[in-house]
Amino acid sequence: MLKIMQAGWQLVLLGLVSLMVVGSLMGRTPATLPTAITFLGEATLPSGLQFQTTEVGGLSGITYDAQRQVYYAISDDRSQKAPARFYTLTLDLSQGTLKSDGMAVKAVTIIQNIDGTPFPSETVDPEGIALTRGGTLWISSEGDARTQIAPFVRRISLQGQHLQNLPVPEKFIPTTRQGVRQNLAFESLTLTPNQRFLYVANENALVQDGAEATLTAGSLVRIVRYRLPANIVDAEYVYVTDPVVAPPVPADSFNTNGLVELLALDDRGHLLALERSFSSGVGHAVRLYRVAIKDATNVMTIASLQSPEAKTVKPVEKTLLLDLTQLGLKLTNLEGLTFGPKLPNGQRSLIIIGDNNFGSEVTQALAFALR
Repeated sequence: MLKIMQAGWQLVLLGLVSLMVVGSLMGRTPATLPTAITFLGEATLPSGLQFQTTEVGGLSGITYDAQRQVYYAISDDRSQKAPARFYTLTLDLSQGTLKSDGMAVKAVTIIQNIDGTPFPSETVDPEGIALTRGGTLWISSEGDARTQIAPFVRRISLQGQHLQNLPVPEKFIPTTRQGVRQNLAFESLTLTPNQRFLYVANENALVQDGAEATLTAGSLVRIVRYRLPANIVDAEYVYVTDPVVAPPVPADSFNTNGLVELLALDDRGHLLALERSFSSGVGHAVRLYRVAIKDATNVMTIASLQSPEAKTVKPVEKTLLLDLTQLGLKLTNLEGLTFGPKLPNGQRSLIIIGDNNFGSEVTQALAFALR
């Protein structure tokens, strides 16, 4: 019943090294919002890379620790190849570029369950990660809709110890009639700079909210806002994904598109959103959007986006910033997004990292400069 209200997109053509973005979300563009994006390079890790008896892969979320000058990247291994974990990485941007050998693995940390033990196989699906000012980590799990294991949002220490759980709204709990879909749950997670709000989002619509993305229509995603330190959900907003970018080959094979990451730009509801499309026989397409929630409807009390009361819901505003296919690279399953350090020229860096699905693909990291 919800009318998909998509703002007109202005496709900005990307040159080999830069993309200029013109305009603002709310009149004058605050200093925290990017006005230009420059591509700085690509680094990769080989498929099947072993580190301390674990296979490095499935890197679905990433966050930067400025104090230690390292990144923490969470693996979406469901404790099958090794216990659920995150890796400590370095990315060398010291010369203002990222070279092919500029990414390295420095440590691996096992994520502990509430009882202090590693997660049993197929009981967790880690996806999102964000560092707090106090030196702890927020992480998210998609759960497992097939076995009705609920998604979660929780805080852990840098040593992987469980510290805190946040409540997950009932509408997200998977049952036979409602909740998150398998492998399409809490993929996104970000913390605002003032630490007052934590955003998470499902990758595609809840069962009761509508269909998954298709070649002709997007999917109705809920962005959930937690207010901290009260640790309560105080808002939910609708984000409409793009349709699947390209038809698969053959035509009846797998295809998908979804919201795979959010990154807070400021404390006033401006976010970056990463959408990743995949079609068998074709490959990946990835787009980066700027999002404003200022005028969006709070749908927290609406149980289904297919209900009559959802007819007048206004989704968040999204503006295309970067179509990564214009970079001329072979894109992998890019799913993680974080700000990095300041560059030698004073601009801030942005990192996008990929989940290689523990397959034959490399683990890919792309670096950009924001101005």
